[in-house]
Amino acid sequence: MTQILFPNDEGIVSAAALLRAACLVAIPTETVYGLAADATSEPAAAAVFAAKGRPDFNPLICHYPDAAAAATHVAFSPVAERLAQEFWPGPLTLVLPRRADCPVSARAGAGLPTLAVRVPAHPVARALLAACGFPLAAPSANRSGGVSPTTAAHVLADLHGRIAAVLDAGPCAVGLESTVLDLSGKAPRLLRPGGIPAEAIEACIGRLARGHTPGAAPQSPGLLASHYAPSLPLRLNATHAGEDEALLAFGVPLPAALVFNLSPSADVAEAAARLFAGLRWLDTEGARRGLRGIAAMPVPSHGLGAAINDRLRRASA
Repeated sequence: MTQILFPNDEGIVSAAALLRAACLVAIPTETVYGLAADATSEPAAAAVFAAKGRPDFNPLICHYPDAAAAATHVAFSPVAERLAQEFWPGPLTLVLPRRADCPVSARAGAGLPTLAVRVPAHPVARALLAACGFPLAAPSANRSGGVSPTTAAHVLADLHGRIAAVLDAGPCAVGLESTVLDLSGKAPRLLRPGGIPAEAIEACIGRLARGHTPGAAPQSPGLLASHYAPSLPLRLNATHAGEDEALLAFGVPLPAALVFNLSPSADVAEAAARLFAGLRWLDTEGARRGLRGIAAMPVPSHGLGAAINDRLRRASA
C-alpha cells in the first residue's frame, strides 16, 4: 500500500525517513509531482526506473535545496551562475558537467558525464530537501510515457502500491515540467521548453540554440518522441471534433460531446496549469463514454504555449 502523507512537519519527517531507507516518495513541486529517491543511492535510483517502467538510458533530474549545494556536484559556468541567480528557485533545469567527486548515482545520471540539476520553488519540496540532506532524483511520478501527474490522486492512479508514500500538497501551480537547458557545450541549448518561457531566458543570456542533438544520448527527461500520452489517440490543431472525439479546448470551444477547456479566456499560463489534468480527465471519461479519440484545439506558441505544444506533440506521437 502507498501511504498518503500530509504536507506538515510530521509528514516531511516521515517522508525523509522513507527516503533515507531507499524508499520512493512522490512529492509536490511547482511543476508536477516528482517520484523522489535519494540521488546518491544506486538501489534507490534503480527503484525509480523499475516503478516507472522507465528506460535506463533516460536520465533523472536531481533536485537541490540551493545553487550552492548543486555546485558541489556539477561545474557551474558564468552563464549557469547568472541563470541560477535569476531563475532559482524555480522551474529551470540546467545540464552541467559532473564533478569528478560527484556522489550522485551513475544510474540516476544514465552514465553520462553531465547531470541535470534544479532547485525547486515549492515550499514542501524545499522543506523535504532540507530535512534529507541529500539531493533527490525526481522524475514525474507516473508510469513512463504517460500523462504527468499534477495532483496526488494522479500519482495514486498510476503508482499505488508501487511506491512507499505520496506527500499530498494539492495541485501543482505551474502544471508543466521544468525548462531544460544544456550548458555543457559551446552554446546554451534549449532541450525542453517548460515552466520558464524561452523568451525570459533569452532576455537574460541571449539567443538559445534549440533541440536535442540527433543521435546523441538523451541528456535530460522529456526528449523521447512519444511521451505524456493518454490512452486515447490525440489529434492536434483541430478545427472540428468528430462524433466519437472528446475535445481539449482553448478559448471559445468547438461543439463536442465531451469538453475540457484549458482556458476559456485563452490564457496560456492557465492552460499550462490545467493541461495534464485535462488530458487525464478526457482520457478516463472519454473511454467510459465509448469515445475513440481526443481532438485538441490550437494553442499559440508564445510564452508557456511553446511548452504546451511540445507536450501535445509528443502525446500525439
